[in-house]
Amino acid sequence: MDLITKDSETTLVLFSSLDRVLEHVEYVVMNYRPVLNGEHYLTGEEVCERLCISKRTLQDYRDTGLLGYVQLPGKIIYRESEILDLLERYYRK
Repeated sequence: MDLITKDSETTLVLFSSLDRVLEHVEYVVMNYRPVLNGEHYLTGEEVCERLCISKRTLQDYRDTGLLGYVQLPGKIIYRESEILDLLERYYRK
């Protein structure tokens, strides 16, 4: 029976595997979006990124009623399905 040390191949493979698992867990934690009533919601930053617009333009879209939103205490979120509908409605071939 071989002695297992911190430098043995078995230990190195184990820690390498644990590092990969940790990376996957961190990715899931950072990108997980819970579904509320079957609907995904996006933050204002995510909407701006997807539509390539500024925060001010996003505010204009809210003010003019072009884009619906849900206002919670200290946070505004947007239905992902409404963002996709907006993109499809104004898409030009």
